[in-house]
Amino acid sequence: MTHVGPAPVTSATSAGASFVEWGAVLAGAFLAAAISFVLLTFGAAIGLSATSPWPNSGVSAKLIATLAVLWAMMQQIGAFMIGGYVAGRMRSRWHETTQHEVEFRDGLHGGLVWAVGIVIGAALAMAAAGAAAKTGIDVAGKAAATSVTALSTSDPMDAVLDTMLRPTTVAQAAGASAPAAAGAPAPAASRARSPASGSDETRSEMARVLASAVASGGLSEPNRTYLAQLVAQRSGLSQQEAERRVNEAFTAAREAADKARKAAILTGFVTAASLIISFGAAWWAALRGGQHRDNAVPARFAFGRNRRPDLAS
Repeated sequence: MTHVGPAPVTSATSAGASFVEWGAVLAGAFLAAAISFVLLTFGAAIGLSATSPWPNSGVSAKLIATLAVLWAMMQQIGAFMIGGYVAGRMRSRWHETTQHEVEFRDGLHGGLVWAVGIVIGAALAMAAAGAAAKTGIDVAGKAAATSVTALSTSDPMDAVLDTMLRPTTVAQAAGASAPAAAGAPAPAASRARSPASGSDETRSEMARVLASAVASGGLSEPNRTYLAQLVAQRSGLSQQEAERRVNEAFTAAREAADKARKAAILTGFVTAASLIISFGAAWWAALRGGQHRDNAVPARFAFGRNRRPDLAS
């Protein structure tokens, strides 16, 4: 008859021996990172399959963004739970005097799995060599941001400038490029508008002016007049209509900046909450792993509860 009992207790060989087993910690941390990457990639595929560019098809963008946030939190918590359990179960029990000390050291190994996993994730996010490991995260973010302008990777200022510099008629937009395409000299009116016809330099300058105005909290009259002149040359509007369009563009830029600020705040709070919960989950899972180690509870990776034949007696 084979007897299954508590795991043996190992005594420290010297007073200065370290009770932290980095082998178990690193094993749990790397396992958590691998599981997190797989789940993120899987979630990204599900998110992309649920979106559609066609009207009245696919899941709404708001629901996709909510599910993406929940999935990112749940997979992180679950991955650290598995890593913490592995670290707690693989840790060798030393000659701890009380059960409280055993539980603290098991839980601490789970906390170290969390810490090492966070460091690994931060290093991969900052290193160029970690671009492949970031694929799952990038795709998951893009899946949630497909139809959400606030989370889009494009610059919101580009849409503001496009609206502000839009010509009043299609003929005006094509008139400036038609002579150049035909090889004929441009008329005087077109040449007068060419410096401000939406070139990269002009757009960059206008974007800087608007960004500075949003940061300072107001658009000064000289800048308003200058932007209105550029808009009037580009679109053919009167000075008064151009100033109205500049005011609308400034309001749109301020709203875009406010949306970006709120999105950054929400992202920061969600990330911090997810990390705190993950720490508690890793600590708790390490405690469970230590309890299963001490009581020699067999690890089951299937739904069945049948024991091994050699342990059945």
